[in-house]
Amino acid sequence: MVINSLALNNYRNYLSEEISFSDGINILYGDNAQGKTNILEAIYMLATTKSHRTSKDKELINFNSDEGHIKALINKRDIEYRIDMHLRRSKTKGVAIDRVPVKKTSQLMGMVNVVLFSPEDLDIIKDGPSERRRFIDMELCQLSKIYYSNLSSYNKILNQRNNLLKNIYYDKSQLEMLDVWDAQLVEYGIKIIKDRNNFIDKINEIILDIHKRLTGDKEIIKVIYDRNVSCEDFATELSFKRDVDLRYQTTQVGPHRDDISFLVNDMDVKTYGSQGQQRTAALSLKLSEIEMVKEIIGDNPILLLDDVMSELDSSRREALLSSINDIQTIITCTGYDDFIKERLTIDKVYQVSKGTIQ
Repeated sequence: MVINSLALNNYRNYLSEEISFSDGINILYGDNAQGKTNILEAIYMLATTKSHRTSKDKELINFNSDEGHIKALINKRDIEYRIDMHLRRSKTKGVAIDRVPVKKTSQLMGMVNVVLFSPEDLDIIKDGPSERRRFIDMELCQLSKIYYSNLSSYNKILNQRNNLLKNIYYDKSQLEMLDVWDAQLVEYGIKIIKDRNNFIDKINEIILDIHKRLTGDKEIIKVIYDRNVSCEDFATELSFKRDVDLRYQTTQVGPHRDDISFLVNDMDVKTYGSQGQQRTAALSLKLSEIEMVKEIIGDNPILLLDDVMSELDSSRREALLSSINDIQTIITCTGYDDFIKERLTIDKVYQVSKGTIQ
């Protein structure tokens, strides 16, 4: 799987720009705040329907316009597809595949598979649970339209239940309506828990050898799925915590409170590991993500490296570079001399400056 070209119109700081990519290593270099990450963000949008930097589509549109467009040509198993995304300030985004509009943006999920690696990902171990849940969800949503649908349904039901909890605070007559939302929350929540559990199992099958290689066989890593509640106990716990939910006007139980933890040599690396160990664990996780996507879709994902090389020491950088030989990779950086020193075979180099690409 490769992206052949990307066209941006009134997207972030790009008025009208088009860029073609090699199916090998592509370098986008330039000073900070010139628009390099915006290119990766646009590709990520086509894969996930969401930005990795904002939840508001209107922030993606150029200040001087009410609409923005992303167009890409994707080669997937030797078939080229055109994907168009239309961003509007006052309406939901529109998507077309091969010029045919789709009714739901969820139909785009799985069309493009990307793995994004940014400096923020190196802190995924020590960040809050929401970042680790987001990591699981964004990957599973790319790999499974069913998971995407279940997660969307769960989040809508969760919001409606929380709104009802607030209303009950002022109107106790609505209390019996909670049973309806509880049943639906449990139904979709169980599906999410099962899929996340399978995801963690697959990650553990892959990450062990990768982490051993990164640490010279000195460390053994294990990823633990810290479920907030089990499938079997979800309904019971939700009922048991109802009084607490009513008091705080929010839902205390469910996969929206899940987390994952990382044990290195049976030690919780978030609490007891050094920064180096935390970053190595994060790198192992990302490299595992690449291998898992390959295995599941039977193809290579597109790898997006957003200024991450400058954050890695030489040994970790070498480990990352050795894993991208056969993957289309788009790398942003402030300069590309370091990559030449690493003896990367660079296929295309672009300079990005003030929303223009050369």
